[in-house]
Amino acid sequence: QVQLVESGGGLVQPGGSLRLSCTASGFTLDDYAIGWFRQAPGKEREGVSCINPSDTRSGSTYYADSAKGRFTISRDNAKNTVYLQMNSLKVEDTAVYYCASTWGCGAELAVADFGSWGQGTRVTVSS
Repeated sequence: QVQLVESGGGLVQPGGSLRLSCTASGFTLDDYAIGWFRQAPGKEREGVSCINPSDTRSGSTYYADSAKGRFTISRDNAKNTVYLQMNSLKVEDTAVYYCASTWGCGAELAVADFGSWGQGTRVTVSS
């Protein structure tokens, strides 16, 4: 059974950092592009970042404008895990963060292109 599980969320002060993890079971994560998305209360789910497979698309990465310069997506294939390192967090980064998979991703970070969604991990940025 294909499953993605997110972890690493929590409460952090503005300017702080968190590292989210997306771990796969039932398939090899590096065979797929993995995206991170978030959904704030009352808002639609939006794309944050994605990383392509290492061999077919050179592991290329894409970021939403809101994430550029602050967030970094990476893979640890030995752990079958994709990370989202989030630095300089802002109150507006507060949301439930999800990871999902697709065959290949690009700058559009379209929610509809992804599947096998995890259950999400909550990030709260507050003083």
